[in-house]
Amino acid sequence: MAQRSAHVSAPEWVPAGAAEDGDGIVIGAGPVVDIYIDFLCPFCRKFEEASGAELEAIVAAGLGSLVYHPLGFLDRLSTTGYSSRAAAASGCASDRRRFLEYKNALFANQPEEGGPGLSDDELAQVGLGLGIDPGFARCIGEHRYLDWSGFVTARAVERGVTGTPSVFVDGTPVPANGRMIGAALEEIAG
Repeated sequence: MAQRSAHVSAPEWVPAGAAEDGDGIVIGAGPVVDIYIDFLCPFCRKFEEASGAELEAIVAAGLGSLVYHPLGFLDRLSTTGYSSRAAAASGCASDRRRFLEYKNALFANQPEEGGPGLSDDELAQVGLGLGIDPGFARCIGEHRYLDWSGFVTARAVERGVTGTPSVFVDGTPVPANGRMIGAALEEIAG
């Protein structure tokens, strides 16, 4: 992974649970697994469906931390900037410590590329359906983390991320596969 630079300044609003530099949501502790996703990306959905349980097991066992970087790469494939809006909504879920559940629900409700994607109201309904408090819907409606979504995307571009899903274990590129990620973490642990 390319060295981090300071070309893009952090936005005014950064979600709770964000990494120290603000460009991703941290789940767990230990060696870092950076996961770059786009909520409109069908390959990201397939990665999450195939590897989600293994990723959660990595965190539960204390083998590593997952840092999710929700990107707006595929905004051009929706008529409403869906990728950025969904990433911003995931920041609202992170404020309520429900990022993982919301991420999974967004992939389960993933719209087709080329259309409008889910509306802000529909993004809120996905979270409310998970039992997230009504302030979550207000956060989405205010577009509180839309600038944050742009920041996360710009930082990914600076680092040379060109597609999703992209995974790095302790800065080294690894295939987007739960077993391969686990093996890379075991190698680090020695």
